[in-house]
Amino acid sequence: MNALPKETIRQLRGPILRSVSRSFYLSIRLLPLKLRDPIALAYLLARATDTIADTTAADGAIRRDELAKLAGWIQGNTTAGRVASLDSFAALQKNEAERVLIRAVPDCLAWLNSLDRDDRSEIRDVLLTINEGQTLDVARFAGPLTAHGGIQTAADLDRYTYLVAGSVGEFWTRVCGRKLPGFAERGSKEMIELGTEYGKGLQLVNILRDIGADMRAGRCYLPAEELERAHASAADLARDGSGALPVFGAWLERAERNLDAGLVYSCAIRPFRLRLATALPALIGARTLALLQQAGAAVFERKVKVPRAEVRAIIMNATIALASPPALRRQFERYRK
Repeated sequence: MNALPKETIRQLRGPILRSVSRSFYLSIRLLPLKLRDPIALAYLLARATDTIADTTAADGAIRRDELAKLAGWIQGNTTAGRVASLDSFAALQKNEAERVLIRAVPDCLAWLNSLDRDDRSEIRDVLLTINEGQTLDVARFAGPLTAHGGIQTAADLDRYTYLVAGSVGEFWTRVCGRKLPGFAERGSKEMIELGTEYGKGLQLVNILRDIGADMRAGRCYLPAEELERAHASAADLARDGSGALPVFGAWLERAERNLDAGLVYSCAIRPFRLRLATALPALIGARTLALLQQAGAAVFERKVKVPRAEVRAIIMNATIALASPPALRRQFERYRK
């Protein structure tokens, strides 16, 4: 096997990662060097498979087939069939950064194969779980929104957030524990549990923030049984989301509790840079939830985001305070209001 050129890895870990997620790129830059490659690569592979799953311009059956092929290649299954349609999927992306990422998938796979056995195994384990969630997502939302064949119960949504994000909290914790023994003041079992809740909370923030765009794309992540109890339906939300505000608000509170677990997780981390990198998503997430709460029914019509200037201020304030646990808690409480 030919070694992947260092410049190619630098491009993947640098400009390509930055183009698809500026905030995650900043977090990666804060990490100790030995953590950067496995965590950056796991993110790129998960983002690539997610992009394929979300390419609604392609038929659901085609997306499931291509996702299965790519998932097989990630697992090292060379009999899974060649991912022949990557170029055609790249052409369907409206976002230039995602076009570039899809075209870079072969390099990502080569990078994966160049890592040591433990890193490769942990990346494959978390991607196996993430890909399960992505495949379920494609199947759930294959039909029209009016049928709402997607998320039926709170347990369905909790399971989905675990598969695509809670598992990432586990992965992050295991990689840190293996490469930085004693990185946290709490035990590994508790850190894995907190990390799982943190990941699920971050995914809930994404779901709640993107709820309007998802509705217009034919996806509703609010549980159907909860909407029914509120005398609302997924089809109603496409026209007027006010009837679903009680359900939306309940999941805002759930996301906030999960982020609180994430802050406890972050504050238990000993190395300053790792603590800062881990805490930033919780701080930005808390501010996002506050803005969503203030927006009310408007969240179904427009995307609510923390302005970039505010994100910079959040990062600067946490850095100036050396991400001390008391300072992080004060910031979190301030942003959540």
